[in-house]
Amino acid sequence: MSEFGVYVHIPFCRHRCDYCAFATWTDRDHLMVEYVDAVVLDIQRSVAAGMPVADTVFFGGGTPTRLAPELVTKIVAAIPMSPDAEVTVECNPDDVTPDLMKVYAAGGVNRVSIGVQAMVGHVLASLGRTHDPSNVEKAVHAAREAGITSINLDLIYGVHGESLEDWQSTLTAAIALAPTHVSAYGLTVEAGTPLADDPARHPDDDDQADKYIMTDDMLGAAGMHNYEISNWAFGGHECRHNKVYWSQGNYKGFGCASHSHQDGRRFWNVRTPDRYIACVNEGISVEAADEVLDEETRAREALELSLRTADGVPVGALDVASLEGLVSVQGNRVVLTRNGKLLANEVSLRLKPR
Repeated sequence: MSEFGVYVHIPFCRHRCDYCAFATWTDRDHLMVEYVDAVVLDIQRSVAAGMPVADTVFFGGGTPTRLAPELVTKIVAAIPMSPDAEVTVECNPDDVTPDLMKVYAAGGVNRVSIGVQAMVGHVLASLGRTHDPSNVEKAVHAAREAGITSINLDLIYGVHGESLEDWQSTLTAAIALAPTHVSAYGLTVEAGTPLADDPARHPDDDDQADKYIMTDDMLGAAGMHNYEISNWAFGGHECRHNKVYWSQGNYKGFGCASHSHQDGRRFWNVRTPDRYIACVNEGISVEAADEVLDEETRAREALELSLRTADGVPVGALDVASLEGLVSVQGNRVVLTRNGKLLANEVSLRLKPR
């Protein structure tokens, strides 16, 4: 049975990256305290209405580290959790200080996800990122000194102007920091972003494939296993919160634009922090809209999600003979080969829900 997850969206950013399509704002910092109070009140009402105890909690954004750390831990304290809950906060390397990490650790945060993206200056500039690569090492050290030993590094490959050697440098530097988990995503073009408006900077599929293979080779050689297409970890350090999503588990989102899932019903909150605060304070629903998945859609989605993981899908869900070189049979499961991972979307079109 899947664990129950809580997601908290923090919509504040100092700077908006060229590739970002998330619900974030650079001109709403004056709402931070009021926003946190609204999130806490929303959580308290959900608990009173019977929300389950959380097994995983994830603070995303936006930039959660834009908040004073005491505001983050105020939200953590409001969430009823199981004794061994995983509590993750996404961190911008430039915001991390030893004191911030100490407040996090004392307040129950036991995992951090550091937004590295790249460790090469001109690649960061191409992404519109502002952090100094040297701050990544300082952030990792500060987390460990505070007693937070479960550390993810978020990376992005396929950026315009990034050579294979640049990406190798990023991976080498990341591995040297000895994280317990690495998420590495190919750059995607989202509608409405500055990146989308500049085709000359769009990623190349062949380049991304080469970099994915390099990533899997280097992280595998470092002892990490690829437990989901874009995620590598040492044993015992897989992201439990993401596993809730991948297993179609139930989760509750708090904050503006956050999404929730309950037994096949997906629903999401109003998009802006101003509106979210107003709804909570007025005692009206923060829900903006929902969708209910029928049985067939849920079954297909379950296979699509599982196919992306090391667990694969049951034998019979795919015609193995027609996918030579893309899948392999392991016991009673069919899993993607490395070549299959490069073509996962195409393979998923062949899935046959029972």
